Amino acid sequence: MMTLTANWSYPTAIRFGAGRIAEIAEACAAAGITKPLLITDRGLANMEITSKTLDLLEVAGLGRAIFADVDPNPNEKNAEAGVRAFKVGGHDGVVAFGGGSGLDLGKLVAFLAGQTRPLWDFEDIGDYWTRADADAIAPIVAVPTTAGTGSEVGRASVITNSETEEKKIIFHPKFLPTVVICDPELTVGMPGFITAGTGLDAFAHCVEAYSSPHYHPMSQGMALEGMRLVKDYLPRAYADGSDLEARAHMMSAAAMGATAFQKGLGAIHALSHPIGAIYHTHHGTTNAVCMPAVLQFNRSAIFERFEMAANYLGISGGFDGFCMYVDDLNASMGIPKTLSGLGIENLDVDRVVDGALIDPSTGGNPIEMTRENTRELLLKIV
Repeated sequence: MMTLTANWSYPTAIRFGAGRIAEIAEACAAAGITKPLLITDRGLANMEITSKTLDLLEVAGLGRAIFADVDPNPNEKNAEAGVRAFKVGGHDGVVAFGGGSGLDLGKLVAFLAGQTRPLWDFEDIGDYWTRADADAIAPIVAVPTTAGTGSEVGRASVITNSETEEKKIIFHPKFLPTVVICDPELTVGMPGFITAGTGLDAFAHCVEAYSSPHYHPMSQGMALEGMRLVKDYLPRAYADGSDLEARAHMMSAAAMGATAFQKGLGAIHALSHPIGAIYHTHHGTTNAVCMPAVLQFNRSAIFERFEMAANYLGISGGFDGFCMYVDDLNASMGIPKTLSGLGIENLDVDRVVDGALIDPSTGGNPIEMTRENTRELLLKIV
């Protein structure tokens, strides 16, 4: 059997394989970090995988500093507190540790700590990223503990504006971590519903990248193979959280999805971002709820493309067979069919539509999103 251990340099340096968290001090050295601040979320702060990672840093003489005041949908208040902790501690780099929230906030703190302009000046609009002092961005080592967002290989962070309840994308090329450690052993303790939600997030990234009309054949191929890995291994990881082979392949799928969506995202994320910002739902699970309706919404533009994908994935029935597969996959993992199943009552349809139409993800949807058709789409999943 193939050995699931490797060193990759695309899209950045990735140390992939079980047990490779042991190399965390080496990774910091490779990134030029001598006094790291480990940034994670509150849920992970006191877990064994976190304390063991801090032990490894401490034994190597790199200190034992942690910041964990991170919300599930991180916001500008978390960022401000994290930057303060970074500066007070005299740190020179960040170990971003956890799922999407810890990774996104960790990358953002490393970015903001040396800047003089406010956070929202760097929103992913036009060339706003050029406003940053690139030389002042601290180095980042990323350690994912879930297999979903792929933020460990991303060049942006998704941050909620707590005042307006809008998710914003903050972008800079140097958000991309210098070194990534993908150790599937760190994901073994994930509960089933997190395994499902994060895994389906990775699947959504691949589906939307594959659907995007933009030209990026490298991402297109990566999206297709990422879908295959999710199809083959997410059910196994969900059924048996200790299945290390399945966990490893899901970590690959997550990184592949996030790399692939350089080609674009679409209506799934355009809807999920405002829904999550306003109602604080789990991002990946929200994506999964939106996916079936969005596939039908985009049918005329992606029908032939998914005929080919279904054939590659071993799914009979072409596009319709693929859609049936998605429905069955969601159902097998307890994903509700509507937003009400996520506990959302009295959805503010107009507000969500407004948020969706200004979300950067709309630009990658193969069918143009208008107020009328986006409202109709949203009402299908209420």
